[in-house]
Amino acid sequence: MEYETLKQRHREVRGGYPADLNLRIHRALSWWQRASMADDMDGRFIFLWIAFNAAYATEIEEDCRLSEQAAFRGFLAKLCALDEAKRIHDLIWQEFSGSIRVLLDTPYVFQSFWEWRSGKITRETWEERFERGKRRAHHALGSGDTAMLLGEIFNRLYMLRNQLMHGGATWNSTVNRSQMRDCTNLLGKLVPLMIELMLEHPEVIWGSAYFPVVEDA
Repeated sequence: MEYETLKQRHREVRGGYPADLNLRIHRALSWWQRASMADDMDGRFIFLWIAFNAAYATEIEEDCRLSEQAAFRGFLAKLCALDEAKRIHDLIWQEFSGSIRVLLDTPYVFQSFWEWRSGKITRETWEERFERGKRRAHHALGSGDTAMLLGEIFNRLYMLRNQLMHGGATWNSTVNRSQMRDCTNLLGKLVPLMIELMLEHPEVIWGSAYFPVVEDA
């Protein structure tokens, strides 16, 4: 899927779409386009994550606030339910199945590994959590549960995002290239699919856009 193709589709339909959905799609498209201009993998990953964030993030009441991971897992589950053509399913199970299995077995993109390294939990605890996460992922792999598997994958992507955004990794580092390559390639294919599904389903309640445009303050 090319940027101009999705952008043109949005131009053609946005007149009849809810304002919040238009804003989400417009922002996500802009960051997806910027990601395609990046000539380094780290920058591309960051811009792709912003595009993903623009698509799913929503403003909710403080007393009902979900964790960020719970919010994007809910968004991913909604997309999978809407994807009658199984485009996400085919992408995950056919094109990226090998790299996903490697990613799920990599401790360096698992939060509890770093909690153990910093002395917050015991080695036994982190290893138990890691094995439990892998069991969930393998159950999803065995049962063809795309939404559950995506949730596990994005937990790993979120860990990589945190490492970059909080200065926990060196730009163009040699120590995380395989994870960065696989995660960036996967996100680069998923983001346009997400935008396409949102374009196809304006009837779905996607929620109020985060930081709406203010005409005059």
